[in-house]
Amino acid sequence: MYTLVTTPTFAETYKKLIKGAQKKEKRTKKAIKLMRTDPFYPSLKSHKVNTRNLGQKWSSWITGDLRIIWDFDETKKKVILLFAVTKHSGSYKEYK
Repeated sequence: MYTLVTTPTFAETYKKLIKGAQKKEKRTKKAIKLMRTDPFYPSLKSHKVNTRNLGQKWSSWITGDLRIIWDFDETKKKVILLFAVTKHSGSYKEYK
């Protein structure tokens, strides 16, 4: 089991893109639950990406256009830092 730690940017982007949208909230919570157990669970489609603001991080699938940007905490075992909820395209696109 992994410990997930949210950053201020995660909370901010979650509020902008997810909060109040019932289906998106449900899908995001499901993705986070899976990440706690196994960040490489097949349905998450986790893979490395080059982001505009955070450098190279991991991306996991929420829905067709929504992703969670995250990385392992280098100083602590079994800790994942959640950096942002982003879109795969459009104005909130985080990928280069």
